[in-house]
Amino acid sequence: MNSFHHPARLLAAAALATCAFAAHPQESLPGADVQTLLAIAKERNPDYASMRAEAQAAGERVTPAGAFPDPRFRMELMDITKMGEQNPSLWPGNVGGTKYTLTQELPWFGKRDLKREIATFDAEGAQGKAQGTWSELAARIKIAQAQRLYLHGNRKLTLEILDLMSRLEKIAQVRYANGLAAQQDVIRAQVEQTTMRSELVTLEAEARQANARLNALLARPASAPLAEPALARPWPAPAQLDFAALEERVRSRNPLLFAEEARVRSAEKGRELAYKNRIPDFMVGIQPTQYQTSFKEWTLMLEVNIPLQQETRRAQERESEAMLAAARSRREAVANQVLSDLSENLAGIEAARRIETLATTSLLPQAELSFNSALASYEATKVDFATLLEAQRAIRQARQNQIKARFEGQVRQAEIEKLLGEEL
Repeated sequence: MNSFHHPARLLAAAALATCAFAAHPQESLPGADVQTLLAIAKERNPDYASMRAEAQAAGERVTPAGAFPDPRFRMELMDITKMGEQNPSLWPGNVGGTKYTLTQELPWFGKRDLKREIATFDAEGAQGKAQGTWSELAARIKIAQAQRLYLHGNRKLTLEILDLMSRLEKIAQVRYANGLAAQQDVIRAQVEQTTMRSELVTLEAEARQANARLNALLARPASAPLAEPALARPWPAPAQLDFAALEERVRSRNPLLFAEEARVRSAEKGRELAYKNRIPDFMVGIQPTQYQTSFKEWTLMLEVNIPLQQETRRAQERESEAMLAAARSRREAVANQVLSDLSENLAGIEAARRIETLATTSLLPQAELSFNSALASYEATKVDFATLLEAQRAIRQARQNQIKARFEGQVRQAEIEKLLGEEL
């Protein structure tokens, strides 16, 4: 018989094919690293897409803002009955005369340039808002990924401690069977394991919630699968966290400050335009008149609007001054808030780095030594089981401090990068 058709081999081949098919989609799932998530969000997120579209629309307003108004054409048919000698006619050659009027509005010198500059700064402000939306979105994705890493690390730690407690329960059972320990030690170990299993349920629920939030940012279904998060991003070098250098970068690159600066410059040009509106605009025109089949009259026209409504114009000028003052105050407020947030996050990331270093170099080794000593003493009937549990909890607390400090550092780094509008 051909070995390929052997039932056992056929089932094995089918199983391998099924596993390979199942593994292939897993390899392509997003979620392992932040950069892949950011690329997906930049392409799919509807909030960012809407802001980009608005920025594009604002950019398209620049050219029309500085253009001349469209010319106007008018045709007048005069004496369509020829003093009552004929029925009304709408044909230019059959009426008493036809006037053709072509007019063009001409704003005063400089007004079109000011309108174009206002539209340009408004477009720059819209671009800044779009970039600010992306910076906010990127920070939320980075924080969501950091939370996934935090929950993943806590779950892994809880499973390790659960395994340790299972081994401690076996030690307690052996000692209880030999009359060297009370039954309460075994029960305490079992209670501790039940508590950890309950924590695992909570962590799994929080992980599903974090995945749903991240999928929403990626414009994916809430229950769409995600790959397990990989290692966290490394800590920034100390030189990258210099406040003076970061302050300079924030002042020149922060999207919100960029948008507010554009708003101020737009308000300045708006004020200039309000004062320039004191000068009237013009309209010029030409008017040939047709009699029968020939043009016998030509008329040139000049029209000027008379700025008599002075109270209206003064109100518009006061409005432009107030708008400029508001824009400048808003720019100052945003700058103060951004720099305050920068200082706060720099302090936070430095504290998180130091906590992780202390947990890694001091607290965790000390807790492990304490646990090993307590375990040896418990086996020698020198300490009770409660002391052993406290030593185990100290190890867990040290490991949790590590995980939490790294999470806090990742959050602070994401907030700093949001303020910068770029990566550190």
